[in-house]
Amino acid sequence: MKRYLVLAWRNPGFDAAVVAPHRGFLDGLRAQGRLELTGAFSDQTGGAYVLLAANLDDARAIVDADPLHTAGASRLTVHEWNA
Repeated sequence: MKRYLVLAWRNPGFDAAVVAPHRGFLDGLRAQGRLELTGAFSDQTGGAYVLLAANLDDARAIVDADPLHTAGASRLTVHEWNA
């Protein structure tokens, strides 16, 4: 498994109601052993998480299911990370 850094930047009009489903999504990834680290930015502009996936396509498919993405609340980018 490779590490992928996922950066989430809040879109204008961000609806805080998406935070609970997003956290549930991350809890599911953690239970599967696919999430190493997660956290919000202190300036309230978004957050980041470290995802474990076989390849970039797999990582992007996982991120595409994140409620932040599906609700259009945030712009998410995925980067293979050689930490």
